[in-house]
Amino acid sequence: MSDVQGIRAESYLAPETIGQLAPFELRARMIVEGVMSGMHRSPYQGMAVEFAEYRQYTPGEDLKHLDWKAWGRSDKLYVKQYQQETNLDVVLLVDASASMAFGTLPVKAGWGGTEASRRDATWTKFDHASALAVALGYVCLGQADRLGMAVVADDLLASVPRSSARQQWRRVVAALTRQPVDRETDFGKVTDLVLSKVTNRVLFIWMSDFFGDPETIRTALARFRHRRHDVVMVQTLDRAEMRFEYDEPAPFEGLEGEGRLRVDPRGLRDGYLEALRRHCDALDRIVTGFGYDCVRVDTHENVGPPLAYLLARRSAIARGRTAR
Repeated sequence: MSDVQGIRAESYLAPETIGQLAPFELRARMIVEGVMSGMHRSPYQGMAVEFAEYRQYTPGEDLKHLDWKAWGRSDKLYVKQYQQETNLDVVLLVDASASMAFGTLPVKAGWGGTEASRRDATWTKFDHASALAVALGYVCLGQADRLGMAVVADDLLASVPRSSARQQWRRVVAALTRQPVDRETDFGKVTDLVLSKVTNRVLFIWMSDFFGDPETIRTALARFRHRRHDVVMVQTLDRAEMRFEYDEPAPFEGLEGEGRLRVDPRGLRDGYLEALRRHCDALDRIVTGFGYDCVRVDTHENVGPPLAYLLARRSAIARGRTAR
């Protein structure tokens, strides 16, 4: 199964991942806007799928929506209102800054590859973020939502306009496979660029290591919140970053221009892990403070289980909101 660009779907989305995600749907936390029939709650009331409420009849309105049973009980005229169900617009944001080229796991057998993994046959954070993106894209398109993508770092490096067309998934994969991963990070700038291209409410799913100033990330998320978008942050970390199980003195080099320094990792381990814990805790507080979701993933593990957990949690929240 390939298209004109030679992309094989099996190389970027494993059958077991499809199986792990099959029972779940990607639901919106916020009320979404749209014009097509779908599965997400719309702010616009009309004569559609789910009953919402009664309101008193206004003279001159179409009589076909009157509830005659209510009139018989109360001798007052009421109109039934319903909630429209609509499609969701989803935009994947994939970080291609140089720190995402880090990895300590050999590239996975059968993986179609990215520019980052082809360089030294390593499964990088960018490869893992790409696998997460294509899996989420598969779920979105399977439920007839519109999917778009932007590859970001210190600029908007590549974009795939939103569409629910059959070939959209391969367009996303194609953009990820050929993207260099060698730039610095600028969360503020890319937030402005991404938001300048959308006019309706969108669910953004941002995949990055989020190794940046927490206050800069807070300011970026405030912009999304101000525009009433929904956001999911998927923090993608290599296991070596999470555990720092290095024993021998070695040179450590910053991938985004921080320089090179020879250190004894055993002497730094406790301090490093504490600093990482504080950073991740700060990120969690910022994200949840805006009412958004944050999930942390280990690049040495399969993408299916953490995504299944995320989708299940959002579905439960959506069901709870509907029940109220």
